[in-house]
Amino acid sequence: MVEYVVYYGVSTERRGGSGLGLDAQRAMVEQFLQHADNVIAEFTEIQSGKRDGRPVLWKAINLAKKTRFKLLIPKLDRFSRKVSFISGIIDQGIEVTVCEHPNVATFFLHLLACFAEEERRQISERTRAALRAAKKRGAVLGRNAQAVAAQRRLEKQNFFETIRPEFEQAITDAGSYSGTAVLLNERGVEIFKGGKWHPQTVKNYATLSTRE
Repeated sequence: MVEYVVYYGVSTERRGGSGLGLDAQRAMVEQFLQHADNVIAEFTEIQSGKRDGRPVLWKAINLAKKTRFKLLIPKLDRFSRKVSFISGIIDQGIEVTVCEHPNVATFFLHLLACFAEEERRQISERTRAALRAAKKRGAVLGRNAQAVAAQRRLEKQNFFETIRPEFEQAITDAGSYSGTAVLLNERGVEIFKGGKWHPQTVKNYATLSTRE
C-alpha cells in the first residue's frame, strides 16, 4: 500500500468554467491509483502554474513532508514549471510522483522540469515579440497608458495576495529586507513577472502588504 497527498492545480483561465481541467486531473489520479493505495488528503487550487507562492500548494507540500507520504500530482506543469522550485522540493526529501510519468525517477523529473521551464520561456518570448511587432505596425498600445498602468498595478496587487502569507512570514522570520529577500529566494516564492528577490524589491512589496 502506498499513501499519497494529492495536489490539483487548475489554471486561472479555467476559473468559473466547466471544470474539465480538474475533472481530467481527477481521472488521471483515479487511473493511476492501485486498489490498495490510500489518499490521506486532497488539495485543489485555482492558480497559475507559473507562480510557486501558492498557499494551498504549500499546505500539500508541508503535509507530505510531515507525514513522509508521497506527493501525487497529475501533471508536472500544474505543480511548477521552475527547475529550481522542483529541485528544492525534492531536496527536502519529499518524494514527488507524477501521474503522467508514473515510472520516472527523481533524476528524470529534473529533466522534465527543464523542458517545462524552457517551454514557459519560449511562450513568454513569443508574447514579447508579438507586442514589439504590434508596436512597429502602429497598433494602439500606448494611447491608454494610464489605464494600462492602472491595470498593471491591479495585477501586481492581485498577484501579491497569492503570496502574502509567505511574504509576511518571511518578513517576520528575517526581520530585515535583505534577510527577507534571502528567505523568499530559498523558499521558491516567485516574484511578479519573474526574477529574484532583492532588498529593494522586498521594500516595494512591503508597501503592498500595508494596503487594505
